[in-house]
Amino acid sequence: MPVLNRIADFAEEMKGWRRHLHQYPELEFQCHQTAAFIVERLREMGVDEIHEGIATSGVVAIINGQDGGRTIGLRADMDALPIDEATGAEHASKVSGKMHACGHDGHVTMLLGAAKYLCETRRFSGRVALLFQPAEEDGGGGNVMVQEGVMDRFDIAEVYGIHNAPGLPFGQFQTTRGALMASVDTAVVHVTGRGGHAATPHECIDPIPAVVSMVQGLQTILSRNIFAMDEAVLSVTMIHAGTASNIVPEEAMFAATIRCFKPEVRALLKKRIYEIIEGHAAAFNVTARIDYDWGYPPTINHADQADFAASVAREVVGPALVNAEAGREMGSEDFSYMLEARPGAYLFLGTGPGAGLHHPAFDFNDEAAPVGASFFARLVETALPAK
Repeated sequence: MPVLNRIADFAEEMKGWRRHLHQYPELEFQCHQTAAFIVERLREMGVDEIHEGIATSGVVAIINGQDGGRTIGLRADMDALPIDEATGAEHASKVSGKMHACGHDGHVTMLLGAAKYLCETRRFSGRVALLFQPAEEDGGGGNVMVQEGVMDRFDIAEVYGIHNAPGLPFGQFQTTRGALMASVDTAVVHVTGRGGHAATPHECIDPIPAVVSMVQGLQTILSRNIFAMDEAVLSVTMIHAGTASNIVPEEAMFAATIRCFKPEVRALLKKRIYEIIEGHAAAFNVTARIDYDWGYPPTINHADQADFAASVAREVVGPALVNAEAGREMGSEDFSYMLEARPGAYLFLGTGPGAGLHHPAFDFNDEAAPVGASFFARLVETALPAK
């Protein structure tokens, strides 16, 4: 694997960073300890500017090149997940109920590795903006950073990000032009009837048959309302009702995740969900309250930037390990907000065999961090060649 020699020299130091971060996971916007660790490393490296407290705990650092020019943004998410770790590793989480089960500790390490190299070498023009972002898993920290003006404040022209991908061959990069990941919306439906004794259901208004009918009705949307060539997912993932076998409950609820790629499909899905739930509520004489969370938009790579990122990846790992026409997937990412604000691209980096993302046995493959750091560094040097 042709990792940049200087980055290979401090690969063990990067491993130490990553394993420290892994032991002290933080959730959502409350990544203050993580941010403090990042800032300490950045100061040691000699970055030119450090801006803290963005999106509560986010950090933006600036590295100046040899001459004036454009600013390239590189993003790493910092937050962990509310999961009890089951890796048994010496560097396992020391915080009960929290762990880095998605590899964001590895993403931070990749960006810190690139920062160390770029600070030392400065073989580029313009500037690099290092974007350390909280709340990717929940809260949309990417959107908050954009709303707080980081793109304009730091004059970012293009923005790039990487996500590790367990199960993909080690060192393989995957990306594509256009939509790479789906939008994600959530519907939580609360159905209210009239509770009572299960022996006298005629005196009650049972919300359970209404919920069952609603869920079945929702399953017809994809097969009967969405064009077959427009990918979409509607999965009901929770149903809760009742407390005892002899009680008709007063209330029931269910929740669903809704994912697609096109704005018009997204709007149609919401419209039909409301129509079906409200219609079934009337038919069953119950009331229904729908809490519909309009979540992350689709992650859509800009064509020129996706092609450019793939060309840099080929330089780092070789053409055989780069798939620039990967299939899109139904997962979602709040890097999408940054791509709405600026041209850029998002890539997956294979980390080889291992437990999948969001699994309690997941652990980031430390050998992948120098590969990701080398990609970030070469991307900057290629996009902003020294004069």
